[in-house]
Amino acid sequence: MANLFVAFEPRAGRRVVEVTEHRTAIDFGRFLAHLLDVVYPSARRLVLVTDNLNAHGIGSLYEAFERAEARRLARRIGWHYTPRHGSWLSMAEVELGVLARQCLDRRIPDSGALKREVAAWESRRNAAAVKADWQLTAADARVKLKKLYPTVQLQ
Repeated sequence: MANLFVAFEPRAGRRVVEVTEHRTAIDFGRFLAHLLDVVYPSARRLVLVTDNLNAHGIGSLYEAFERAEARRLARRIGWHYTPRHGSWLSMAEVELGVLARQCLDRRIPDSGALKREVAAWESRRNAAAVKADWQLTAADARVKLKKLYPTVQLQ
């Protein structure tokens, strides 16, 4: 068993995948630090769209790092959460589905092989700059996500 963290920049067609042994808040915090300090070091702010998993929040940084370091990292993140039953709205979830079909559709013998296979897949997808072809329009979203949008009646 292994965990995969995926960050996807849909307009650029860039993804970052990290294989970890566990899926803890500490692991997620370290993944965020990697995104901020290695992948996007010059970005003033990184906007994350995540699901509502308890580890996917600012607390993960405070579990993984000392207070000052966690604060430094947290200041550079803008958090947006998908609706509770709307993980299909997350581009990273879509990319995980593609990864599962194109790379993880067989038994992989060990962690080293998994890391190599995932890195090769990530490299191919990034080289091709495969972008998201999001087809849900605002009008469709208002219909499909009707329960999430409050209605106001004016008198």
